[in-house]
Amino acid sequence: MEPGGDVIAELAADHRELEALFSQIELQPVDHPRRRKLADRLTAELVRHTVAEKLHLYPVVRENVPHGAALADKKLAEHVRAEQMLKDLEDLSVHDPRFNDTIAKLKFEVASHVREEEHELFPKLAAALPPEKLDELGRLVRRARDMAPTRTGAGLVDRVRDLVRTTTASGL
Repeated sequence: MEPGGDVIAELAADHRELEALFSQIELQPVDHPRRRKLADRLTAELVRHTVAEKLHLYPVVRENVPHGAALADKKLAEHVRAEQMLKDLEDLSVHDPRFNDTIAKLKFEVASHVREEEHELFPKLAAALPPEKLDELGRLVRRARDMAPTRTGAGLVDRVRDLVRTTTASGL
């Protein structure tokens, strides 16, 4: 994505990238090692996206959107479920039948989250904030994504969770 999109355009572009990664995984033969590489890339991208939403989107939704606190809490709970699936996935080989089950469950969770965000949350956010604020949030989201770890491997989800706690505590 080219720099400069507002927060809605930025996050929607992330959503399309995640959908494409799920499709690429599904196109691979069941036990193919490329599935693991794609799952690792999916994990990295999903975690970067999650960091950006937690740091910048949900606090603004909570404060500016009608019933924003409940909506943000619901979205954060969805992130917790997805993060657990990502942690489970980190330890699974493509030869383990749970690998495909976890990918399928994660895809369902992410698709539901994306659908609700794009059809419910984004329109409410666009109605609540002026374009300049949406652009500013887009810049903050890009910065948060760039700061989030992208290397996959053991503990990526935990490392990112720690980063979010550190950046939130330091006021970034």
